[in-house]
Amino acid sequence: MDITQLQPGDTVFVICRNPHTQTVAQIQEAAVVDHPDHPGRTVLFLFEDYFPLTDDYVMAPSYEEAEELFNMYFNESASDYNPMS
Repeated sequence: MDITQLQPGDTVFVICRNPHTQTVAQIQEAAVVDHPDHPGRTVLFLFEDYFPLTDDYVMAPSYEEAEELFNMYFNESASDYNPMS
């Protein structure tokens, strides 16, 4: 996703990992907004907090696309894992 094309008011879907359990992840809807304390800075509003809008996040413009990415990153690698090998 090209983050330079995002504008305040856009909605994206972000794949978020649980900071306490790295094997747990979810798709979360986030809003692209202007930071209230830093005019002119566009950020993600996610989990009631502001996050920098960077390429560090796996984002998609729709839930369906985020779900495809989620399955590609998590389900395939989970199905390849064999604790007995």
